[in-house]
Amino acid sequence: MSNISIIGAGNMARTIGARAIAGGNTVEIMGRDQSKAADLAKALGDGATTGEWGTVPTGDIVIGALLYNGVVPAIAQYGDALAGKVIVDVSNPFNSTFDGLAHREETSIAQEVAKAAPASASVVKAFNTIFRHVLEKGRPDVFIAGDNAQAKASVGAFVESLGLRPLDVGGLKMAHWLEGAGVVTVGLANHGVGNLDFALSITELTA
Repeated sequence: MSNISIIGAGNMARTIGARAIAGGNTVEIMGRDQSKAADLAKALGDGATTGEWGTVPTGDIVIGALLYNGVVPAIAQYGDALAGKVIVDVSNPFNSTFDGLAHREETSIAQEVAKAAPASASVVKAFNTIFRHVLEKGRPDVFIAGDNAQAKASVGAFVESLGLRPLDVGGLKMAHWLEGAGVVTVGLANHGVGNLDFALSITELTA
């Protein structure tokens, strides 16, 4: 079981929170709008709690369930409250036409989060290649990237508690390419697949 804090109270927070509770984890919701956060915690049930925005999260794993342009400012605002925490970035920085990334450098939101977070925090990219309703109802693979092996192991154990398979793609610099894979999923949804009812996965050959 993991202790999870979720920064944000929108649809992705709801989906991850619901799966987390179903997997036996504890969940704290931290939203700028305290009443919205309280409503989400009440809807999740099973002991979900609310925390005050900007204060020290109760969870060892802190999931930033925010739109990409709000993630780094939120992490910067929390500051030392995130010391020693594992921070999970789930965002996709799509450009306005959804066929590229909003940032033009070879970076990622997760890498920018690492710059804004306390030095003792560890950042992991995860969940960004999965459409929300597929995460809610399906059993997709969850690709994760990060520089700290222990942090990735913690996130991997959390992912497994959701009944999903974590797949490590390497260091945090790989978050840039995971964000690119998010763009690929949109391209597939608009063209090759033609719908949103899928997720990228790995097929292994068996002997």
